[in-house]
Amino acid sequence: MAIRVQAGDFDVGAEYAAFTAGRTSVGGVAMFVGLVRDIAGGEAVSAMTLEHYPGMTEKQLEAIEEEARRRWPLDDVLVIHRHGRLEPGDRIVMVATASAHRDAAFESCRFLMDWLKTKAPFWKLEAMPDGERWVEAKDSDDAAAARWAE
Repeated sequence: MAIRVQAGDFDVGAEYAAFTAGRTSVGGVAMFVGLVRDIAGGEAVSAMTLEHYPGMTEKQLEAIEEEARRRWPLDDVLVIHRHGRLEPGDRIVMVATASAHRDAAFESCRFLMDWLKTKAPFWKLEAMPDGERWVEAKDSDDAAAARWAE
């Protein structure tokens, strides 16, 4: 298990190589990498600032990861989430799950992203041509997370 909340960028290839090194029992790894877009709601975005509460954020990410492990037979989980000022094209998040079976890897990776979007304590401030605005919760994200309700 690795959960990191950091300001600095990460190297997807290096993270994947470290995550899979020596794992001969793993039959599948699913991975998602989220990027900053240059448009939101039809408006140009020049930057996004992600804020969080250190300590509380990591604790919540650990709880989300524990829930994924409870639901699926996972060999390992990696969650890297950035904070601070990011520009279009920058990496925001990487989630990887490893399991003996691909279905568990696919489903748990999607679950982790759906719950990160709705349950992780991050706040996003977008810089637009006419000023800044806080990103509101989206009904589509809530609907995606709701499908995992037990």
